[in-house]
Amino acid sequence: MIHLYLDDYRTCPEGFTLARTAEECILLLQTSQVGMLSLDYDLGWNQPTGYEVAAWIADNGKFPQEIYLHTSSSEGKQQMYKRLSDALPEGVKLSGSPLTDEALLAAAAAGKPGFGGGGADIEAAAADES
Repeated sequence: MIHLYLDDYRTCPEGFTLARTAEECILLLQTSQVGMLSLDYDLGWNQPTGYEVAAWIADNGKFPQEIYLHTSSSEGKQQMYKRLSDALPEGVKLSGSPLTDEALLAAAAAGKPGFGGGGADIEAAAADES
C-alpha cells in the first residue's frame, strides 16, 4: 500500500509517493492500493487539475481509504469535495483540509518513503505494487 501526494510544486511529505501531474496520480491509483491521498487543485498552467483526479476516482469507484484536499484554491477545493462526496462509499474518510499531523506521523511511521516524482519513479511504484 502507498500513500499518494498530488502536487506540482510543494515538497512531498515523508512516507508519501509524489505525483506531479493528474496523469501520474491516476496511473498510481490504477496500479496501486492507496491508503491516504492528498490532492492539490492547480497543477500548472494549461494542465489537467486535481478535479480530473477526483472525477476519475468517483467515476471508477477506486477510492483510497482517506482523502485530503491541501489546495490553496477555495473554488477548486469545493469542486473536488463535492464530486468526491457525491460518490463517497461508506468507510472512506474525506477531509476538505490538508493532511493532519496525525496522518503525517502515521505515513512517516509506515516507513515507506515517497519516490520523489518523475516518470521512472512512477513506473517503479506501479511495478512494485503489481
